[in-house]
Amino acid sequence: MAWLQRAWLQRGLIARLLWPLSLLYGVLAGCRRALYRFGIQPVERIGVPVIVVGNVVAGGSGKTPVVMAIVRHLNARGITAGVVSRGYGRSTDDCREVFDDSDPDKVGDEPALIRRSTHAPVFVARQRAAAARALLARHPAIQVIVSDDGLQHWALARDVEICVFDDRGTGNGWLLPAGPLRERWPRSCDLILHTGRHPAFAGFGARRMLADHALQSDGTAIALSSLSGRHLIAVAAIAKPDAFFQMLREAGLSLAQCIALPDHDDFHHWTSPPNNGSHTLICTEKDAVKLWRTAPAALAVPLVFEPAPAFFAALDAKLSSLDGHQAA
Repeated sequence: MAWLQRAWLQRGLIARLLWPLSLLYGVLAGCRRALYRFGIQPVERIGVPVIVVGNVVAGGSGKTPVVMAIVRHLNARGITAGVVSRGYGRSTDDCREVFDDSDPDKVGDEPALIRRSTHAPVFVARQRAAAARALLARHPAIQVIVSDDGLQHWALARDVEICVFDDRGTGNGWLLPAGPLRERWPRSCDLILHTGRHPAFAGFGARRMLADHALQSDGTAIALSSLSGRHLIAVAAIAKPDAFFQMLREAGLSLAQCIALPDHDDFHHWTSPPNNGSHTLICTEKDAVKLWRTAPAALAVPLVFEPAPAFFAALDAKLSSLDGHQAA
């Protein structure tokens, strides 16, 4: 669907042909939102503050690194946080907890990564309110719930909304399928965070770079600089694989081959190039939770994602202003 992503960046012929469908999409989306706004469909409020990290643009924009950064920030402040997610791409549709050894196929690769990276309690369910209820029942000490995606999941009441954007901004500004927007923009939200290098409009920025090390499947860290000169094959099944490959090159690594797979690929049908000890596979942390099952020698390079301090200050202020919240 790369051609459609490109079409969404401008109001060209393809976008204009799809524009009538976007009007219908807008009506349907507006009606659905109105059902919750006017109480026709119930909105469930959980007993703790809920932070929703989402986007109004279709496709990956870096929400999961934002979720992990927020969880680590809250934990550093002594606030116990848990995470709920739909678990996009998983083979199951029940409500379940994610553990360090959970099968990514059954819980989703992003929830598996969040759990392993932050060690926070994580639940997945088709309905995020159900995941939140189950999380609090299992972990009653949770003080804040962070929802990975779900900005348009109106059934779960939220206290803080964070809209995440990458360098695409809002694209051509049209709704799906003529443009990338899931809902009209601008719309009210509490915080705007840009994960790219060239923000399209005002909001908080972030520093995004690769760590100075890679991880083996047993958790052992290897200096990235030590990989210089190796025959490296980079593989990525993320929204923007070329960005990962470029970051590896900027870190001084020479890539013999780059393999881009569809986002959330489960690697079941992908075969690693024959290896007689001559090459090393290198991938993202998100891909490693799946790739290590069949290629345990692969190396995963963590992403360092650091929102601006002003973003966390604004988030803390939002949480502190909530009635009954004692995190100030």
